[in-house]
Amino acid sequence: MRTVEQILTLMGGASAAAAHCGVGTEAIRKWRQARAIPPRHWPAVLAATGLTLEDLPRADADPQSHSTPEPDMTPAPNAAPDAVPEGATACLVLGNGTVIWGRGFGAVGKKVGEVCFNTGMTGYQETLTDPSYAGQIITFTFPHIGNVGANAEDIEATTAAARGLVVKADLTEPSNYRATRHLDDWLKSHGIPGICGVDTRALTAMIRDAGAPNGVICHAPDGKFDLAALRAEAAGWPGLEGMDLAKDVSCRQSYNWDEALWAWGQGYSKQTAPKHKVVAVDYGAKRNILRCLADAGCEVTVVPATATAEEILRHGPDGVFLSNGPGDPAATGEYAVPAIRGVLEAGKPVFGICLGHQLLALALGAKTYKLDRGHRGANQPVKDLATGKVEITSQNHGFAVDDKSLPEGVKVTHVSLFDGSNEGIACEAKKAFSVQYHPEASPGPSDSHHLFHRFTDMMSKAA
Repeated sequence: MRTVEQILTLMGGASAAAAHCGVGTEAIRKWRQARAIPPRHWPAVLAATGLTLEDLPRADADPQSHSTPEPDMTPAPNAAPDAVPEGATACLVLGNGTVIWGRGFGAVGKKVGEVCFNTGMTGYQETLTDPSYAGQIITFTFPHIGNVGANAEDIEATTAAARGLVVKADLTEPSNYRATRHLDDWLKSHGIPGICGVDTRALTAMIRDAGAPNGVICHAPDGKFDLAALRAEAAGWPGLEGMDLAKDVSCRQSYNWDEALWAWGQGYSKQTAPKHKVVAVDYGAKRNILRCLADAGCEVTVVPATATAEEILRHGPDGVFLSNGPGDPAATGEYAVPAIRGVLEAGKPVFGICLGHQLLALALGAKTYKLDRGHRGANQPVKDLATGKVEITSQNHGFAVDDKSLPEGVKVTHVSLFDGSNEGIACEAKKAFSVQYHPEASPGPSDSHHLFHRFTDMMSKAA
């Protein structure tokens, strides 16, 4: 019996073998990983090498193979264009008609959304429940997802906002002492379909180079797919530009929040002696943002995204916080901007994050635009122009503030070291500042926690 490497050498190398069998080099990589060649490619291999069936390596006959080989998700040579590869139980259909095959997990069914990628290595449960991911199918660039499992503490909202999950490897078994259930079971309970066995590096490169496409993720355990309908749905989805999603993820009525930050061995603490009263406008607020406000000494009242300036000021706040959230800031700004302007005119200190940053910029007279690929992950470098320091930040946004549109009196405070886009603004006259990234960092580094204390200092001075 010959090894896969020996057979590839006989065929003239990986590229030549791929050409002989009508597959891509990614399929050849999988042959090497599995130390076996899928049966449907045996005729082409035998014709190219002159070997016999007895010479071909099989996974069940390889004593060094320690895992079950991944099914080859590349359609066989001469197969019909829409033929479903053997073993495929899920697909990701893009707006341009491209079909990416894989194995399904999580909820059965289909979801449509914008396909983006996240570069974080940890915190997948926090990411999936981040309301800012509403309307999006998340591709994790980190290949191994699932080892932490799932629990009731690591969530940023009661309802998961993401519409789908794309990963490279099969979900791993939980191996964390805090896990209470398998990620697959958690995904099913939240109605989120997933697909694994995908070349996430290639998909990420495509998004990086061509922008985030629309797509439909479909999990069908019986392997039956209506590709024509899926292609039509992906192509027909309008996309996030012009879409107001804050209303969908915002709270429906006001409530109070006093839970503070989590500590190992202790869990979440409570704020019992607040020094400042803050109204947080919920455009899709993450729980850890509210915890950071409470931890910084704030009594927090959360109000819906549609709250007017009068409704916000009725609570008598010392300051107003504008939360993160999904969708196009210009669309949400139709009702949010008048409210923010009313708060600014009342002289209340304002602090905004993510969507709240973009909405503050709009309220001050600036403009926003859609990024080609967005910033999503827990390892984004940002420079503070006042101090010259670089902070590693957690980010999740597909839109940005246009620096050139900022009016007089509004200055740029932070910039992205990835692409130079705006990451922060400040207006001293209005006692307002905001950042594009997530200083609460859940998941991510805590380099920017000091911004919550900058906000409380601003409220103290205003008082």
